[in-house]
Amino acid sequence: MADIPKWPGSGSAVVGNTPFAFYDTDTTFQTQAPQVANWCARRLGYPIVDVELQDLQFYAAFEEAVTEYSAQVHQFNIRQNMMKLQGSPTGSNLNSTFVGGGEVNNLVTLAQDYGSEVGVGGSVDYKKAYITVGSGSQEYDLLSHPSSSISGSASTFINNQSNVEVKRVYHNVDPAITRYYDPFALTGTGYRNLIDDFGFGSYSPAVNFVMYPIYEDLLRIQAIELNDTVRRSAFTFKLINNKLTVFPIPQTTFRIYFDYIEKDDRSNIGARSQGGVVSDYSNAPYQNISYSDINDVGKQWIRKYTLAIAKEVLGAVREKYSSVPIPGSEVSLDGAALRAEAVSEKEALVEQLRENLEETSRRRQMEIEEEISEKMNNQLSRIPTPIIIG
Repeated sequence: MADIPKWPGSGSAVVGNTPFAFYDTDTTFQTQAPQVANWCARRLGYPIVDVELQDLQFYAAFEEAVTEYSAQVHQFNIRQNMMKLQGSPTGSNLNSTFVGGGEVNNLVTLAQDYGSEVGVGGSVDYKKAYITVGSGSQEYDLLSHPSSSISGSASTFINNQSNVEVKRVYHNVDPAITRYYDPFALTGTGYRNLIDDFGFGSYSPAVNFVMYPIYEDLLRIQAIELNDTVRRSAFTFKLINNKLTVFPIPQTTFRIYFDYIEKDDRSNIGARSQGGVVSDYSNAPYQNISYSDINDVGKQWIRKYTLAIAKEVLGAVREKYSSVPIPGSEVSLDGAALRAEAVSEKEALVEQLRENLEETSRRRQMEIEEEISEKMNNQLSRIPTPIIIG
């Protein structure tokens, strides 16, 4: 059996000896990679026992550990900030340029979509057309009988019926406020008598008024509208599947205007149809964290994860050579045990990092602040409150 390469006691230069060269230009990574390799070898038993790894394996494990740390941190950042990231350019590196912020942009976009549906703004154009109703006929198909179109030609409107949705019909009685007597004009409800009863009638200037609460106006407007509904043929309409029924039955010829949208406009709103912007988890532009920018807490996690990877690789090597012959006997190697131990350590390290990241989330920080506030209030509630006698 050929001799198995052993750890020589020190490593060669880092540049050019890592699989992906992600951090080869990072001077801190270049300095610490041989140190981490030496530390891992000693943790694995060198020089008391041989370690069947070379610097290339240690450097690969170190690079993988830094990349895994970066990936775990950025997975958390993407989940934390996705609402803020959507719609932003994908060409920038968010590692150092994006620091929190609010969800205002997304909320405004969402509000615009809702506004388009209810006709109070948004990104969908409302277009206007009208039909001419005739005496004695009260049912009309708005998509088949437009006399004209204020926004675009009537023929275009008719030929795209499947793409049209009517949003509002202008067929209403005059507002009740137009038939409301002005209380400040002293007309309609005997306000002059009230002024005389209050003793204000002989005061100057000649115009006096009685101040009424606002609900008085609302009640009177409701009374007018209810009167129109019960005692008169109130102007109203029914719209089902763009088919309009008007009430009361028209006695003359007049126009009824309505607003409509083109359904295609609703499907092409905002950033959803743009390229080069963040749309989901897959294209959020987070890049590998520079090793020199990671604090000592993160570097310690990386060293432990490097050791776990090195232990896993060493276990694989020793499993291949499960027994080594020696004069008069053979030595069994602990490859399987090393691999199982390494897998367990890697899982524990990732779980620990995720828990720490979750504890720093905005939601968790707000929960902690709320708990602190409640406990402070409980403490303050036990302080005797002085009684002031004045």
